[in-house]
Amino acid sequence: MAIAGKLSLPLTPVTHRSAALRRPLRSSAFFSSSTLQLNCSRLNLTLKSPTFRVSASSMSIDAPEKTSPASFLDRRERGFLHFVKYHGLGNDFILVDNRDSSEPKITPEQAVKLCDRNFGIGADGVIFAMPGVNGTDYTMRIFNSDGSEPEMCGNGVRCFARFIAELENLQGKQSFTVHTGAGLIVPEIQDDGKVEVDMGEPILKASDVPTRLPANKGQSAVKSELDVDGLIWNVTCVSMGNPHCVTFGTKGGQNLKVDELNLAQIGPKFEHHSVFPARTNTEFVEIISPSHLKMRVWERGAGATLACGTGACAVVVAAVLEGHAGRSCRVDLPGGPLDIEWREEDNHVYMTGPAEVVFYGSVPL
Repeated sequence: MAIAGKLSLPLTPVTHRSAALRRPLRSSAFFSSSTLQLNCSRLNLTLKSPTFRVSASSMSIDAPEKTSPASFLDRRERGFLHFVKYHGLGNDFILVDNRDSSEPKITPEQAVKLCDRNFGIGADGVIFAMPGVNGTDYTMRIFNSDGSEPEMCGNGVRCFARFIAELENLQGKQSFTVHTGAGLIVPEIQDDGKVEVDMGEPILKASDVPTRLPANKGQSAVKSELDVDGLIWNVTCVSMGNPHCVTFGTKGGQNLKVDELNLAQIGPKFEHHSVFPARTNTEFVEIISPSHLKMRVWERGAGATLACGTGACAVVVAAVLEGHAGRSCRVDLPGGPLDIEWREEDNHVYMTGPAEVVFYGSVPL
């Protein structure tokens, strides 16, 4: 069940909870594909689905009402940002139609407030659909939940593709070119609604990832030793346009059990390690079989997330380089599986997975 909502959330500085907020809330909203729960007071909220409409103020249920993302986003109220929230395996994003300008409609500081899960909309990042450059169809830019700007995002580009398809009313199998900070990306929407993305060639030269770990396999850092608080981890460094540090466990240790990790404790130590001058995304990987891997991720600028598309790509590349897996793998993430293939014929990595609408909204700026 697709659900759409209209949200009015003022972008005021976050200080402390007011006395009103310490009282039982009459107005918080939870959305899922199968469940709708409402407790509303501070939100101006209208939810729509293909089968019913619920008004939070009256709790009345009315006849179906057709609303398309394109018509919703065509609204031009002054001082409001219209958006659609998507998720790719739980990695969630606020998508903004920015095709009329090469400058983002909001600042990184505003993005931080919008992404706040208690006082804002809640998301891992804000993605802007912008005019293409250098002959591409579109440009994609992202602000992370901490206000930083990454080069690319695998789950984000799948959401971006579905967003463009809805804005342009594209039907069936479609592909287009997207300019990103990581270079040219080509997503293709499949007949089943999933999105396959040509993520390009992995970057393996250590200095280009970038990492200060010395190259030990050609120009690459493969199964290198990394000291993190006195514990030696074996790591392989890969860039998918953004830096990744992939580990299958500690030196001399047994197969990693990722569910046992304290990710919030160990993740930041990798992200901010001195051998990563641009910080790094970190993937902790458990080997199920040569075609089946399981990972958890600590994302640079976002922390622990339910999925990371570029991370899943980097994991398969690292698994091949270390001899753990073949070139085509199912990668299980906390939010669900992705199918990753590192094709030998063109050296490109291909990622296939879902992207789904959560709701449509408006927020005053």
